[in-house]
Amino acid sequence: MCWQIELLTLFPEMFPGFLEFSLAGKALKEEKWTLKTHDLRQFGHGKHKAVDDTPFGGGAGMVIRVDILDAALQATLPQDDRPVVYFSPRGRVLQQKDILRFVSGSGLYCICGRYEGIDNRIFQKYSIEEISIGDYILSGGEPAALVLMDACIRLLPGVMGSDASGEEESFSKGLLEYPHYTKPAKWQGYDVPEILLSGHHGAIAAWRQEQAEMVTRMRRPDLWDSYQRNSNLKNND
Repeated sequence: MCWQIELLTLFPEMFPGFLEFSLAGKALKEEKWTLKTHDLRQFGHGKHKAVDDTPFGGGAGMVIRVDILDAALQATLPQDDRPVVYFSPRGRVLQQKDILRFVSGSGLYCICGRYEGIDNRIFQKYSIEEISIGDYILSGGEPAALVLMDACIRLLPGVMGSDASGEEESFSKGLLEYPHYTKPAKWQGYDVPEILLSGHHGAIAAWRQEQAEMVTRMRRPDLWDSYQRNSNLKNND
């Protein structure tokens, strides 16, 4: 069975967006993954199908109503074990380990919010993971959903040209990725490191590991600390 993703959104026309192109688009045509969107507006109230209202307690902006969101979920939520994800700056920051977990399952159901967010009571009724893609604010959850989808789809079996590509990328082993070089070997006084031209696979692997550790230590001390802790735990086992 192919990997399935469903989205609840006020803007279904935003999908598949850029995922229609390149490897993800090819994989969609080959049915390595499927996409289904649900228009939240269809569950709105009144002549204008309103889905939001002013927040209790006052404040700026509007909030998506819990009764409307509940009706939409009751009608569209798949009866399987797919995780349900809601995109929010309050959520846990998305990491590569989350992507690997999502890819290992049958797919995802994503809720794309708008306005100031959604009525918090929906989290009391449903098991929903709140996910953030970074410490900044977007106009809605749709761009975040596309980011998550792209990160997952590229790791599905048969999508990338080489399964090893995903294993050597940044975050896959707790480190940022080592630098890459290709032809020409000499360019405007900047030469490819000699070790990469040596053909000595063991030495190249050691150099790449050293470079990955160095760039992680310099650019992401949080990742470096976590990597060291995990390495110490493995050494003590």
